[in-house]
Amino acid sequence: MKPAWTTRLPWLILPLVSLGLDAWSKAAILARFQPGEVKPVIPGFFNLTLGFNPGAVFGSFANASDGLRMALFLVVGLLAVLYFGYEFLKAGTPTLMRWSYGLILGGALGNSLDRLTRGSVVDFLDFYYGDWHYWTFNIADCCIVCGAILLGLTLLIHWRNAPR
Repeated sequence: MKPAWTTRLPWLILPLVSLGLDAWSKAAILARFQPGEVKPVIPGFFNLTLGFNPGAVFGSFANASDGLRMALFLVVGLLAVLYFGYEFLKAGTPTLMRWSYGLILGGALGNSLDRLTRGSVVDFLDFYYGDWHYWTFNIADCCIVCGAILLGLTLLIHWRNAPR
């Protein structure tokens, strides 16, 4: 009989695909764009543009010292990878939650890899409409946000279906 953890190993494909798509997309942008270069994809709505975010979510901590930022991101990143990795692989994790943890884990690994290798995160997806402009982001950010939304919905479903 196979150990129980071997049935969870195929799930590793999800964070690895997320990480791979993120790394591939960043490499493609880095090879084709100069920092700050903008190429409209859907005029008036969506551009590709190369930017570097030394901070965290929405540029927070961007003005902190390099040492403080690196220490903070190292600790927070390691804790996130350990927590979401554990929840992702533990026995009994429901399928939708495993999907959400896998997406969050893949995204966290993608942005952490950027911080370790470049000192900042490569961002390139740029959405805007009229005077409204969203922060530039990347595939790892998409995975984290989609995973967090799925996790929230899954928790609501489990809460709603829990016996009272």
